[in-house]
Amino acid sequence: MSSPAIQSALSQMQALASQATGAPAKGQHLSTAVGQGGFASELQASIHRINQLQQVASAKTAAFQSGDPGVALNDVMVDAQKASVAFEMGVQVRNRLVTAYKDVMNMQV
Repeated sequence: MSSPAIQSALSQMQALASQATGAPAKGQHLSTAVGQGGFASELQASIHRINQLQQVASAKTAAFQSGDPGVALNDVMVDAQKASVAFEMGVQVRNRLVTAYKDVMNMQV
């Protein structure tokens, strides 16, 4: 194998290794790297966003019920639906994670 072919294969292997670990490859900017924060941090951020949506929906519902003139019924309903859809998405992700965990635990070595 020639030296340029070896260098090319080596650079491809380094790029694949960096993709697998989430680190940016040589010449790749941090903003284009996939998985910078890792799965756990993305999951935590998603749960935080779901919680925020639910808190906003609750606050708008309470404001509407108390007669705040700046809160319209359609805004309350839209925020409640956003929170509901986000929560359902979170439940589905949790269910998929539990199923994947059970599948891995049931694998025979």
